[in-house]
Amino acid sequence: MDHFDSDGVDIAFLDTGGGEAKPPVLLVHGFASNVETNWVNTGWVTFLTRAGYRVIALDNRGHGQSQKLYELVDYGAPLMAEDARRLLDHVGVPKANVIGYSMGARISAFLALTHPDRVAKVVFGGLGINMVRGMAGTGPIARALEAPSIEEVTNPTARTFRAFAEQTKSDLKALAACIRSSRAPITAEMIREIAVPVLVAVGDQDVIGGGADELARLIPGARAYTIPGKDHNRAVGDRSFKAEALAFFES
Repeated sequence: MDHFDSDGVDIAFLDTGGGEAKPPVLLVHGFASNVETNWVNTGWVTFLTRAGYRVIALDNRGHGQSQKLYELVDYGAPLMAEDARRLLDHVGVPKANVIGYSMGARISAFLALTHPDRVAKVVFGGLGINMVRGMAGTGPIARALEAPSIEEVTNPTARTFRAFAEQTKSDLKALAACIRSSRAPITAEMIREIAVPVLVAVGDQDVIGGGADELARLIPGARAYTIPGKDHNRAVGDRSFKAEALAFFES
């Protein structure tokens, strides 16, 4: 992983593969994840580079090898979208295809809304209509991350987040600040303003992301793909999801 300065925050990133014939692909991972877990271990980086794409991926602030921050004002999807935009500036990429998963899809939506000239096409993975509805129950997740031990966490959903954060060897205090931070809303009116081609891909058993079709109907010209037999965690590396994203980029 390389590093760059994003307005005073140290951000780790991967830049590999590809040529000049196709737009690069920017990958934005989900909450409590990182480049390695979300994109390398699931085969995405290998899949895209073998298809001839240059792949750029960042560890979001507070995650992976990027700088850990502990104040609520240090987080939020609009701010993290600016990290992604500054990364494109840093590596000299004027426009990229973008894939965001879960929290990364939300960040990618703000990137497409704020900097449409930098986004060729965007895939919202693992986040459907709940992008607009918002995520409820972040308080229990934050408390689970702050608990002295996972054994003290009784809320099943919060325990799942804590277990995943431990699996990815994350900084639990930084993640708690991230999820407690003010969550800038994305309304249906805002989502209709996205002016770049969109693919929404969510597992058919994903109760966290919500339906792909419902979100796609709000975005002019958007396509929806329901990933068969997959929940939120298992959908990210699905072969059919990769194939659908590649077909979308090359259509």
